[in-house]
Amino acid sequence: MSLSFLLRRRPASLRLPVHRALSTKVDVPTLGEIDIPTGLHIDGKWESGSGDKFSTVNPATGEKLVDVAHASREDVDRAVKAARRAFKTTWGLNVDATERGRLINRFADLLERDARKIAAVESLNSGKGIRIARDADVADAVACLRYYAGMADKIHGQTTDAFGGSKLALTLHQPIGVCGQIIPWNYPLGMWAWKVAPALAAGCTIVMKPSELTPLTALMMNALAVEAELPAGVLNTVPGLGATTGDAIARHMDIDKVAFTGSVPTGKRISVAAAESNLKKVTLELGGKSPMLVFASADTDDAAQWTANGIWYNSGQDCCASSRIYVQANVFDRYVNQLRKRALTVAIGAPSDEKTSFGPLISAAQRDKVLGYIDSAKQEGARLVSGGRAWPRSKGFYVEPTILANSAHKDLRAAREEIFGPVVIVTPFRDEEHALELANDSEYGLAAAVFTGDTRQAIRVARSLDAGSVWVNQYGAVHNNVPFGGFKQSGVGRELGSYGLEGYLQIKAVHLNLGVEAPWPI
Repeated sequence: MSLSFLLRRRPASLRLPVHRALSTKVDVPTLGEIDIPTGLHIDGKWESGSGDKFSTVNPATGEKLVDVAHASREDVDRAVKAARRAFKTTWGLNVDATERGRLINRFADLLERDARKIAAVESLNSGKGIRIARDADVADAVACLRYYAGMADKIHGQTTDAFGGSKLALTLHQPIGVCGQIIPWNYPLGMWAWKVAPALAAGCTIVMKPSELTPLTALMMNALAVEAELPAGVLNTVPGLGATTGDAIARHMDIDKVAFTGSVPTGKRISVAAAESNLKKVTLELGGKSPMLVFASADTDDAAQWTANGIWYNSGQDCCASSRIYVQANVFDRYVNQLRKRALTVAIGAPSDEKTSFGPLISAAQRDKVLGYIDSAKQEGARLVSGGRAWPRSKGFYVEPTILANSAHKDLRAAREEIFGPVVIVTPFRDEEHALELANDSEYGLAAAVFTGDTRQAIRVARSLDAGSVWVNQYGAVHNNVPFGGFKQSGVGRELGSYGLEGYLQIKAVHLNLGVEAPWPI
């Protein structure tokens, strides 16, 4: 019997029954009525937990979608216990890395098989255009799972033979253990994949809390996890509010790491909770106020197109949105006019329409917050170039693509704080030194870009920008091979690439005696 055959066999202890989901029938555009899971998923089973619930809303209409089970502190504790059992018995160091990779690939296959259904629910719950949800978000999640499936058996340590033959030292890179993961509402499935895929590849087990605004596709992933034959307790999902369920995860004494994507204030609270509990490891991907520098030597029409993609993709609900644009003064007016033309042709519409690329904001509160920033900028002296209002053709939470010109270099609140909406502020600069001064004058440091026809300038400026990702003559290109994360208050640690895998591993040094006698007694 070959070794490869043995690795493909499933031990009886890893085979799972398929458990029926606690679900609600929902009328989903393009699909009709389907069952969507609305319970907690703990230890391979669906349950109602404490019995408390919260409601989700369709952002395109403002109407209620479904009620979802709200995980209590006790529910979180049971999920952690299930994850710990799985880590000790059926996952972690007990499963060959090649087998972990096979299961993650199987997970990716099932997600790809159900792409149409999952994308339709993602579009309904988050307001994304169906084409974007299917061809970008679901496709990227599949690719992320496959990338880390391939990384699962490529976790290597080091050996050190520098002791004159007296001993040998080596390092083992081992899974951290039970990981709490808290994800946001702007890319529900994408952020799920960014966290789940490397954790599974490393051998960790998971207690996942999706956003209370967009929990539906994360819950659907548990049904696929069961079908993929992930052992019970490896992936547990506990929807709920941040102040209750999220805090329970951050403070739990038997969670070894918490990974969070969201706002800076919430990230700080999680860091405090982690420190005050068991000093668990923390990875934070937080906010941004990303600058783009457009020099006179650049193709301004091309820069305007990349700006439009960077700020109006996902309706501006993106942590690295190109929200601060600095343009060399002698091409400022030309660039603003080119950007305005694109604002007027953005494909705004119903999420279920294949042509829609610009949908609603996630909630009425988010819409009102964005409109408040626009009003404050106008009161502080910014010129409204386009947009600036709620889209009048819908009762949903839409805000039109908005451009504000800050020609007088006012210190606008809207230019300092993260808006998380489709609002871009364009400001002129004099020269390279002035541009870098403006770009780096921020508490954030997630992403930045430079547009120039001068290669040497591109390299100089990229080196000088305070940002975790810098794009040159493009914007927003993210790939599973390339790490993503921020400087300053934009976060701690990195996701994606091998760096993202390292975030779920801890290093153990092993010293091997090759014949040295013990020292004299002390």
